[in-house]
Amino acid sequence: LLLIIPVLDPLVAWIDTLGFSPQELVIGFHLIYNTARCLIMLPTVGPMARLCAALLPQQNEVGGLAKPRHLDLTALATPTLALANAVRETLRMGDLIESMLGSMLAVLRGTQTAVTQEVRRLNDDVEALYSAIKLYLAQMPREELGEHDNRRWAEIIELTINLELAAGLIERMLRKIQQQKTSQRRSFSEVGLEELADLQIQLQSNLRLGLSVFLTGDEESARQLLREKRRFRAQERRLAHAHVSRLQRKVVQSIETSSLHLELIADMKRLNSLFCSSAYAVLETSDTGALSSENVPEQSL
Repeated sequence: LLLIIPVLDPLVAWIDTLGFSPQELVIGFHLIYNTARCLIMLPTVGPMARLCAALLPQQNEVGGLAKPRHLDLTALATPTLALANAVRETLRMGDLIESMLGSMLAVLRGTQTAVTQEVRRLNDDVEALYSAIKLYLAQMPREELGEHDNRRWAEIIELTINLELAAGLIERMLRKIQQQKTSQRRSFSEVGLEELADLQIQLQSNLRLGLSVFLTGDEESARQLLREKRRFRAQERRLAHAHVSRLQRKVVQSIETSSLHLELIADMKRLNSLFCSSAYAVLETSDTGALSSENVPEQSL
């Protein structure tokens, strides 16, 4: 507004010479004015973002570890609310796991050549949140909980344990890949790399679906998750057999990385089982016999 005041009179005189109706002049003026203002202010976006970051720094870490955001101690007097808080914090653990999976895909594809400090920090953050959730739930006397809340308490504990195990497993997998690419200077065959990348993408998808099932308790989503688990197992077996076939054809890269390739496939199978575990809790507690009707095998790692 301050920029346009000095030229306001000449601008009005010029507008009067145009052959448009008053309504069209108003619309045109606002369109031109707002467009010009946005273009003028565009170069200031970066400095303004830095100013906001300086004025409002993130305060979600203490001592380098993630700080729980939702574990309100005053809510412990209301079990349903306290459990909802624990669920929200558990979903944060899931977000951290997904970030770690993204790092694993980057390492596999070669866009990230080492297990960075960021990956180690993510694993530490998962462990910190796991400990916080566990201690938070430990303050809730289970004997005073109703049947539904008691079951939800157990579901949260089980999933946080599985996510914590998954984080440690992912970090170990990344270390294996780093050791192969740096100290041994070996790389996967192109086909083998794409196979591992495809499995990793399926893992991310099953993790998201598993967290959704945990949050909503939807039976149809739980059945879909178990179908995805079986599909992953079938894919894992097929890729293991394909790798052995490449060994028989004496593909050099496959021979050099054979042990690690099969280890990673087995580790991904374990991760998939951990991510899909939430489906069992939903279907076992349903009144429709959904678990038995799906003819699902026993849960195992």
